[in-house]
Amino acid sequence: MTTTVDNQTALGRIGKPALYVAYIGPFQSAAGWLIAGSLWPGYDPVRQTISDLAANESPVQLIMSAFFVLGGILTLIAAIYGRTLAMPGRVALFVAALCTFGLTIFPTPLGIGEYSIMHRVFAISSFVLSAGWPLLAMRKRADAPWIIRPTASIIGTALQTVLALWFLSSWTDPTNTTVGVWERVVAVSQALYVSVVIIVCYFSQAKSHSLVE
Repeated sequence: MTTTVDNQTALGRIGKPALYVAYIGPFQSAAGWLIAGSLWPGYDPVRQTISDLAANESPVQLIMSAFFVLGGILTLIAAIYGRTLAMPGRVALFVAALCTFGLTIFPTPLGIGEYSIMHRVFAISSFVLSAGWPLLAMRKRADAPWIIRPTASIIGTALQTVLALWFLSSWTDPTNTTVGVWERVVAVSQALYVSVVIIVCYFSQAKSHSLVE
């Protein structure tokens, strides 16, 4: 009999689909706004948000919206097949993905001082969940990969939370002229962190499995 910490059950393993999307995620996150932004003459990535690219008035709305949807799908796959993560963390990722769909369905208007309440609700929820999921995915058991154990999970959550709060404070400040920069930093950071956790867990478990054999 194998004895483990969490109710004497074996630790779930990262599924191959989650590994594949972990490789794609960070590149997809940046590719969307890089491609869409380059196709919109006059778009200012320093001052304007990524959501502006998917606004109804945007000439590249379909392109950016498609990347939003793709990002949501990748997050859903990570949540479903990231079986090493504690269930609350996987649920947080799953809901964050749904929020990505929500902010796509309810785009933000481009008018100065105008905004969509529903878009902000979904966007803020997505950023908060994407910052907090590492703490919810934390494992205390000894056989868990180091990156989801308490120390790494707390540090990761703290860093992501600081970045998210900094962006949200910039986003809600109409006088801020660098909101686009901070949003891109947060978006790539959050996508990259999911990927790093999934990849580290996968290969950590693969190494442990090979040593047992």
